[in-house]
Amino acid sequence: SCYITDTSLNRNLLYIYPQSLNFANRQGSARNITVKVQFMYGEDPSNAMPVIFGKSSCSEFSKEAYTAVVYHNRSPDFHEEIKVKLPATLTDHHHLLFTFYHVSCQQKQNTPLETPVGYTWIPMLQNGRLKTGQFCLPVSLEKPPQAYSVLSPEVPLPGMKWVDNHKGVFNVEVVAVSSIHTQDPYLDKFFALVNALDEHMFPVRIGDMRIMENNLENELKSSISALNSSQLEPVVRFLHLLLDKLILLVVRPPVIAGQIVNLGQASFEAMASIINRLHKNLEGNHDQHGRNSLLSSYIYYVFRLPNTYPNSPSPGPGGLGGSVHYATMARSAVRPASLNLNRSRSLSNSNPDISGTPTSPDDEVRSIIGSKAMDRSCNRMSSHTETSSFLQTLTGRLPTKKLFHEELALQWVVCSGSVRESALQQAWFFFELMVKSMVHHLYFNDKLDAPRKSRFPERFMDDIAALVSTIASDIVSRFQKDTEMVERLNTSLAFFLNDLLSVMDRGFVFSLIKTCYKQVSSKLYSLPNPSVLVSLRLDFLRIVCSHEHYVTLNLPCSLLTPPASPSPSVSSSSGFSTNVQDQKIANMFELSVPFRQQHYLAGLVLTELAVILDPDAEGLFGLHKKVINMVHNLLSSHDSDPRYSDPQTKARVAMLYLPLIGIIMETVPQLYDFTGTSPICIAPDDYESESGSMISQTVAMAIAGTSVPQLTRPGSFLLTSSVRTTLLQKQHTTFSAESSRSLLICLLWVLKNADETVLQKWFTDLSVLQLNRLLDLLYLCVSCFEYKVSDHDKVFERMNSLTFKKSKDMRAKLEEAILGSIGARQEMVRRKRSPSGSAFGSQENLRWRKDMTHWRQNTEKLDKSRAEIEHEALIDGNLATEANLIILDTLEIVVQTVSVTESKESILGGVLKVLLHSMACNQSAVYLQHCFATQRALVSKFPELLFEEETEQCADLCLRLLRHCSSSIGTIRSHASASLYLLMRQNFEIGNNFARVKMQVTMSLSSLVGTSQNFNEEFLRRSLKTILTYAEEDLELRETTFPDQVQDLVFNLHMILSDTVKMKEHQEDPEMLIDLMYRIAKGYQTSPDLRLTWLQNMAGKHSERSNHAEAAQCLVHSAALVAEYLSMLEDRKYLPVGCVTFQNISSNVLEESAVSDDVVSPDEEGICSGKYFTESGLVGLLEQAAASFSMAGMYEAVNEVYKVLIPIHEANRDAKKLSTIHGKLQEAFSKIVHQDGKRMFGTYFRVGFYGTKFGDLDEQEFVYKEPAITKLAEISHRLEGFYGERFGEDVVEVIKDSNPVDKCKLGPNKAYIQITYVEPYFDTYEMKDRITYFDKNYNLRRFMYCTPFTLDGRAHGDLHEQFKRKTILTTSHAFPYIKTRVNVTHKEEIILTPIEVAIEDMQKKTQELAFATHQDPADPKMLQMVLQGSVGTTVNQGPLEVAQVFLSEIPSDPKLFRHHNKLRLCFKDFTKRCEDALRKNKSLIGPDQKEYQRELERNYHRLKEALQPLINRKIPQLYKAMSQQYWTKRVCELRSQKGITSKTNLGTEDPHEQ
Repeated sequence: SCYITDTSLNRNLLYIYPQSLNFANRQGSARNITVKVQFMYGEDPSNAMPVIFGKSSCSEFSKEAYTAVVYHNRSPDFHEEIKVKLPATLTDHHHLLFTFYHVSCQQKQNTPLETPVGYTWIPMLQNGRLKTGQFCLPVSLEKPPQAYSVLSPEVPLPGMKWVDNHKGVFNVEVVAVSSIHTQDPYLDKFFALVNALDEHMFPVRIGDMRIMENNLENELKSSISALNSSQLEPVVRFLHLLLDKLILLVVRPPVIAGQIVNLGQASFEAMASIINRLHKNLEGNHDQHGRNSLLSSYIYYVFRLPNTYPNSPSPGPGGLGGSVHYATMARSAVRPASLNLNRSRSLSNSNPDISGTPTSPDDEVRSIIGSKAMDRSCNRMSSHTETSSFLQTLTGRLPTKKLFHEELALQWVVCSGSVRESALQQAWFFFELMVKSMVHHLYFNDKLDAPRKSRFPERFMDDIAALVSTIASDIVSRFQKDTEMVERLNTSLAFFLNDLLSVMDRGFVFSLIKTCYKQVSSKLYSLPNPSVLVSLRLDFLRIVCSHEHYVTLNLPCSLLTPPASPSPSVSSSSGFSTNVQDQKIANMFELSVPFRQQHYLAGLVLTELAVILDPDAEGLFGLHKKVINMVHNLLSSHDSDPRYSDPQTKARVAMLYLPLIGIIMETVPQLYDFTGTSPICIAPDDYESESGSMISQTVAMAIAGTSVPQLTRPGSFLLTSSVRTTLLQKQHTTFSAESSRSLLICLLWVLKNADETVLQKWFTDLSVLQLNRLLDLLYLCVSCFEYKVSDHDKVFERMNSLTFKKSKDMRAKLEEAILGSIGARQEMVRRKRSPSGSAFGSQENLRWRKDMTHWRQNTEKLDKSRAEIEHEALIDGNLATEANLIILDTLEIVVQTVSVTESKESILGGVLKVLLHSMACNQSAVYLQHCFATQRALVSKFPELLFEEETEQCADLCLRLLRHCSSSIGTIRSHASASLYLLMRQNFEIGNNFARVKMQVTMSLSSLVGTSQNFNEEFLRRSLKTILTYAEEDLELRETTFPDQVQDLVFNLHMILSDTVKMKEHQEDPEMLIDLMYRIAKGYQTSPDLRLTWLQNMAGKHSERSNHAEAAQCLVHSAALVAEYLSMLEDRKYLPVGCVTFQNISSNVLEESAVSDDVVSPDEEGICSGKYFTESGLVGLLEQAAASFSMAGMYEAVNEVYKVLIPIHEANRDAKKLSTIHGKLQEAFSKIVHQDGKRMFGTYFRVGFYGTKFGDLDEQEFVYKEPAITKLAEISHRLEGFYGERFGEDVVEVIKDSNPVDKCKLGPNKAYIQITYVEPYFDTYEMKDRITYFDKNYNLRRFMYCTPFTLDGRAHGDLHEQFKRKTILTTSHAFPYIKTRVNVTHKEEIILTPIEVAIEDMQKKTQELAFATHQDPADPKMLQMVLQGSVGTTVNQGPLEVAQVFLSEIPSDPKLFRHHNKLRLCFKDFTKRCEDALRKNKSLIGPDQKEYQRELERNYHRLKEALQPLINRKIPQLYKAMSQQYWTKRVCELRSQKGITSKTNLGTEDPHEQ
């Protein structure tokens, strides 16, 4: 231990644990025993050292310590711990002395309290090593002799007495905790030899060995190689010293016997072995990057170059510190966002302790070194080397100029086998050591200002190149077998190259990167699945590109553009007129050779992106997210870097990424569709027509790492026509929403920061297809970054329901952010004029961060506080504004480009489409103001575009402007009103009328009313008023018809709005709502487009409420309307001629006839311009109608619809469609067959409204169609509940009877509803055609209900006074119609006399009997029930009573003769039916019901007997006449057979009775 000179940082403790003592065989009194422990430096009792730590309340150190006394036990156990502070230097005389005492309990006179009863000891050094461990010591009865301390008590000293014959009786354990004594023979030997070299003291004594100088070399080498056998614990404790000594041996080879001994290889091997061993055995001690914390702290705090020059002054406080900070080492959390390592291995190269930003890498290194300094004395190894004398004669070391990094590189390159494997496993350690050594070397030798090329010798650079090359080949050859190791190696190599960029020649480092790329590329060609290797290359590239000076390394200032012309002529100033100049611009936007030579790292990044996103890249689909994130993070780091905050600087940075625009344009078909309906308008054949791809073919060179533009890989970057055709079919290659969003953010960043003039020049060179593709991208961006109001609102609602207190301030801020008063930063809005604009955010110090805008599920959001959610909403709102403003800027540039070239007007339609789409999304007020300005400019510059070419877009624009006219924000309303007015004015000026805009505005408002629930008509009225004011005060057009036309339009819009207000009021009343929509649609009878819109709105409402029959009728009416106008436009025989064709489907359809005087011709501008007024539109409507009829179960109507469709498809030879239709027809007819007898359509009720509370409905009667089997109570409850809620429950009253309502008897302040069940009513002639259940329930216009009454006012009386009133209602339209309630237009009543009532009852009974008798299969229960009601004796007002009342006497009034006779015949038929029924019942019953049958038969016979006289009583007067009629008729028949005629006419109603 003598080579440790500084003890201030050392720990040197000894713990003694006496365990047990066995005095059982000792003679004499020794029962109450204690042990005294002393640490002695000699044999004399006074030599005890005060090094034993005292207990509490005692002095700090004492000379002795006692164990507790164990009472009356000759073999006690002890439980003490005695702590000793060991002296730094021990000699052979230092020892532990144990003295055993017997303690008397009762003190006798003249005898001491404690009597020594034994002694033993432990020498502290044995062969120069500290003696520790478990001991079982003999105990001497006498005091030890002189010079005992150098011997062990196990040695039998002559003449001494021992307890129990010198056996071991005392057990004790000694444990050392020491940073001075290694307690390991291998480490001891190594340190001793190294110390001997330093001190030049020979021979060296190690244990019982003496090593002479001539033998020293071999011993030293063997001790180095034996280090691997040492125990792990001492290696860990002495690691820093051990590594220091090994490094010292590498840097300063010792001189032994006059020869320089090179121990570099041995030391390197030992280091590799120790480091690997530590890594394997201390797995729990690794940081997140898999680096052992002991080793990383060694590099960070301890390692420093042993000073090469003996007398060089210390750098002092400002010199080299312990916490020197390097990219490879510091790895703190404040990494630029560009570094996002796989498996969380994000290592950092930015130093949080450096204030400000260094201007160059050299300044960076200098400031790093000066940033933290520690006193050099705190480093053991270096302090030793400084305090020792360095003269060669003393140290045996030559001041050779070996440099550690050079030696390390050399040894690593030349090593092989297991040593090389160990070094590879822990490559990070050697790389970091090498980098720190290089920086120390530059610093101490004042080379930081030297040119980079001359900083390091050629041979060292060759070694580095060889090392990097072999490691790259290791990565390539082993990535499939040792995945984890290769990942670590790859990461370490990347960080090493990252660090080298700060200290070495950049060209040299780039050549190293190229070497790595070449190795990977050559392997990639032969791999079936390259994704793992490409993933490793991505990690490698990302780490290299995370360099502090990445932008500078890409040489952003050396432009590919030509120099400015010294005397700008017209041609040179107007753009890049020559081919050479055009090529230069193209080079800036393509991954061309010049681009990748100039901007090396950026070229590599963009090439990776292009390769991986290529849809034909086999097996790379899983890397999309990774490569996109790499680019996204790089741009985020540039954006948040204060060095690039100046707009011009940012434009230079953006120039490095210009090819990104082209790459992303190539990926349009693969991007996630944020719109829900794909906006991408490029069909595969468009791709085919475009041969010039965005990505230059030379991209391939980057993969190969060569400048030869050869490409043998199948996945070419030039997407050939066949590739493009399959492009859109490859669904599996669609990117995820997250990846697409990141990619689009990158695109917007480049578009925002790139130089406008450069962009404009490039746009000029693009083909129409490519520009359209760019516009598709922008369209997608609008959808992607739309502010999603609902997400945040839902969370707020749920949080409010949890009774969170609303924060008014934050809410106000949120609203402001969304509505735009603080919106995105104003500098952005002013088109990037301010230098402080940050792309992703708008609040001060608030930078857009990826983790803040990544969308999350709503469930996640509930875990956040309200403040966080509001903050997120604020960020999202600002991002939306920012993104849309960038899109708007780009559109402006495109428009300027088109203005210059005047050859690409087809592009303007695309620009307008993006603009309109952005207006349709949720936008902030800030954006909308600029958007409206752009839109007005576009309409003003290119009016013919809107009014002649893009008519659909014009309609769309009207809708968007109207929607914003109803905005709650004043500024948006004023801008939208101005835009709308100017649109009308422009249209008027072009064609001197504005039929189209007028039409489209009206249609837009209708559409808005039909679909939008949340627009505010009050605000819309204000906007209309503004437009009216504009028109009145427009002096230029005052003399024209324009102001009047505007007034007409505004008046019409006001009318629609007032109906809309009513619709809002009746939002909860479905019948009234449909009535209002019906009324509005009727108002548009002369405007087919609008009527169609409203019919479709109605169809939608019906579908929502599952009124499929009514929805189908709306669609049939729509189709009839379209057919009517199509027949005017095109004369095609297979198309329906108009409404007439649809009569079989519904008789109501004729109301769609276009026959009135004010029908507009369909070929007039703006009329029938919608997509439905085409053949395919008609087909679509009919197919929808058929589907709705099918859902309603009206399969016969499906057939009628297809009768119209089939000729159209036959004419078009569309076999596929015909096959589908016939399949559906088969299905429909099968259902008719299967559901026979089980079909139910609707139930009908007459509903009358009485009372002023009902407004328009007062005294109106309707027939309501309700779902099948609706009970009277159900509809009554529904209407009473609904109107009760509206007017108050005590106000609404339901009239229970069906009698005519007398208005005078009703309360003035009440609302009365009368509801009656009605049945379809058919005349006898109708029944011939209405055979099936469907016939009897379709096309219904007449309904009937019956009311019983008596002449004295009662409802019911005796049979002879019971009258009945039949009321027949006729409706305005047949059911089913386009609404579920139809007005009653006509009412007629039929009064039945009592006898007629009786006839009807008897006919009904007879029918029931006939039905029950002939039912198939027979139903015995039903039959018996009907029989019992017919022949049962107990039946009140049964058949017998009816006969007795009406047939017992011949009526006195001749008018009743016929009724009397009819009733008599009814009874005759009735008895016959009863007999048939009894006979049928007899055949059905079992033996148990025979008695019941007999009873029924008895009753029947009684009934028959009672009826017999009544049935046989005829009216002579009637029968005389009838008889005469009969015979006359017979004679005529006979004569006619013989050719004789007669004028007489005789006969009777019943010839059987003659």
